[in-house]
Amino acid sequence: MKGLLRKLLFALGVWLTGWTGCNLQNEYSQGPVMNEPDYEKLREKMVREQIQARGVKDPDVLAAMRKVPRHKFVPENMRRYAYDDCPLPIGYGQTISQPYIVAFMTEQLRVRPGMRVLEIGTGSGYQAAVLAEMGANIYTIEIIPELAEQARAVLLELGYTNVHVKVGDGYKGWPEHAPYDGIIVTCAPESIPQALIDQLKQGGRMVIPVGPTWDQELVVVEKENDKISCTEVLPVRFVPMVPGESTNNESSVTER
Repeated sequence: MKGLLRKLLFALGVWLTGWTGCNLQNEYSQGPVMNEPDYEKLREKMVREQIQARGVKDPDVLAAMRKVPRHKFVPENMRRYAYDDCPLPIGYGQTISQPYIVAFMTEQLRVRPGMRVLEIGTGSGYQAAVLAEMGANIYTIEIIPELAEQARAVLLELGYTNVHVKVGDGYKGWPEHAPYDGIIVTCAPESIPQALIDQLKQGGRMVIPVGPTWDQELVVVEKENDKISCTEVLPVRFVPMVPGESTNNESSVTER
């Protein structure tokens, strides 16, 4: 009982308190327009106060979080909140994760240049951009076609040519490009899909939230000599992972 209460309090503190901390006066109001130097200062503040202050230390993760323009991945009327300490709605019942959670999950994945990474849940495309900024080759799956197209367009605009976007069922992974050095999942199944374990390379790591909505843990899965170890690292709250029919709608962001 105490363990469940701890998870609930932590998840509420990180997710819901962060949400109200954004002070969203009117989701549909435009707000003031900021120029790029202002966004750069906000990114630096975000990294210093939200990410480093909570213990993320990997210099490559911090550099990527400073570099990737998070405001490009949120709706225009939400951009003034882009660097706040909270998730934000991106439409279709989905969110862009809190900056700290993106950084923490990226650090747990132990990204290296040239890694082949599978992402389940493209969403806005922000997590894929952070991984791409670190030199990984990203294969990302999104079940909602409209979100996949939006993410593809933003990634193309920003020049991330090492990201490939597919509309499909994340439960099935992307076997055509397996095995993967790393897998990162940004939506929560109630148990780890076997297809993702099968597509993880020997010596690889998977970072995945697991569990029902109010009782989720972020789990790091390691695969070595066909043996799987799972370590719970953080109580979290993510949108559920939704099964669906895969399609062949694959494209690189370099396509026009």
